Amino acid sequence: MSENTSLNLQRDKGNSLGLGGIVKKILFDNMVTILFVVLCIFGIYFSGQSLAFITGELITRIARNAFLVLSLIIPVLAGMGLNFGIVIGAMAGQIAIIAVTHWKITGIAGFLLCILISTPLAILFGYFTGRLLNKTKGQEMIASMILGFFANGLYQLLFLFFIGTIIPMKNPTLVLSGGIGIKNTIDLSGGIKYAVDGLYRMPLSLALLIISLILIVINIYKYLETKKIKRKDNEKYLFSVGASILLLILSIALMVFRTSFMFIKVPFVTILVIVAICIFNVFIVKTKLGQDFRTVGQDMHVANVSGINVDKIRVTAIIISTVLAAWGQLIFLQNIGTLNTYGSHEQVGMFAIAALLIGGASVTKATNSQAIIGIILFHTLFIVSPLAGKNLLGSAQIGEYFRVFVAYGVIGVSLGLHAFKQQIEAKNKFKSQ
Repeated sequence: MSENTSLNLQRDKGNSLGLGGIVKKILFDNMVTILFVVLCIFGIYFSGQSLAFITGELITRIARNAFLVLSLIIPVLAGMGLNFGIVIGAMAGQIAIIAVTHWKITGIAGFLLCILISTPLAILFGYFTGRLLNKTKGQEMIASMILGFFANGLYQLLFLFFIGTIIPMKNPTLVLSGGIGIKNTIDLSGGIKYAVDGLYRMPLSLALLIISLILIVINIYKYLETKKIKRKDNEKYLFSVGASILLLILSIALMVFRTSFMFIKVPFVTILVIVAICIFNVFIVKTKLGQDFRTVGQDMHVANVSGINVDKIRVTAIIISTVLAAWGQLIFLQNIGTLNTYGSHEQVGMFAIAALLIGGASVTKATNSQAIIGIILFHTLFIVSPLAGKNLLGSAQIGEYFRVFVAYGVIGVSLGLHAFKQQIEAKNKFKSQ
C-alpha cells in the first residue's frame, strides 16, 4: 500500500469518527502526556519559582539528558521495545572516562579520546546484548533489564577487585587507600568537565532566534514540496511555520526587553550534537537499513520471508543504541562534572525510558519529538517538585520521593496503557469484521 493511500485511509477513518470521536481519540492516545502537562502546570504554580530559573535549569537538563533518551528510538523502530540495556552502553562510557582520567588527558581532547575508547567497547557489548535478545524474542525489555543487573555485577568486579590486582594502577586520586579498587566518587574538574558544554555558550535569545529561522525555512520548504505532489496533509507545515514565527517574535522580545532571561546561556555545541542525533534518527529511517528496521519491527515473519536477516538487523539496532548510549553518558557526565563510579549508570535506563514514555511514545512507536517533549515535561517536574512538595506539604523530601515515584510509576502506567490500547484495538477490529 502506498504512503498516499495509507494517509487517505487514515483521513477517511478520522472523518468517520466525527469531531467528538477525534477529540476522544486524541485524549486517549496522549493521556500520559496530558497528565504530565497538568502536573507540570500545578508544580510550577505551587513551587513559586520564577520562569527564568526553571527555563535555565531545564536547558541544562535537556543538554545533559537528551542524547541518552534519543538513543532509545532505534530499538523501538526495530520492534525490540524499550532498551533497558542502555545501562551497558553507559558502563562503556564510564570505563573510558576512568581510563582517560588516569592518563590525565583533559578538555575536548580527553572527551574525544573517551569516545574513541568507548565506541569499540559499546559495539562489543551491543553485539552480545543483541545476540542474547535474539534468544528471548518477545521478552526483550525484561531480558535487557536483567542483563543490565548482570553487567553491573561484572562492572563492579572489574573496578572493585581487578583494579590493583590483575590490572595494575597506581593513582592515589582514583584508587582506594588499600591499593585495590576505584574510589566511589571521581571529580572530573580539571579533566573532561564541561569539555563540550564549555566550548561555546550562547545567550538564550540568540539561540531561539537561530532555531526559529531554521524551522521557518525547513517548514516552508516542506510545505512547497508536499504542495507540489498535492498531498492534502501539508497544512500542518503552515501551522509549524506559524509556531516558528511566534518563537521568532519571542526571541526578539527577549533581546529588546532586558529581563532575567538574558542571563540564561545555552551550551550551543551540545545542542548541535543533539540536533545531529535527531537528524541521524530521521535519516536512518530513509535508508535501506532503516526500512529493514521498520519491516522487522512490524512483522518478523514477513521480514524473514522477504529475505531480511532478522537476527542480524536486531543485533545492529542494539549495537547502534548501545554506542549512542555510551556517547550520551559521556555528555551527561561532562555536564555533571562528577563520576559516581558505582552508581552513575544505574538509573540511566529508567529515567531515559520514563522521559520517552511521558512524551507520548510507546513500546512500538517513538519519535524525536516525543523524546524532546518527554524530556521537557519529565525534568520540569524534577525541577519544581521539591519546592512544590515543601509549599504544599511542608517537606521538600516528599517532592524528592515523588520524583522517584514518577520515574517508576510512568513506566508501569504506560506499559499498562499500551496493553489496554492493544485490547481495545483488537476488540474494535473484531467488531468491524
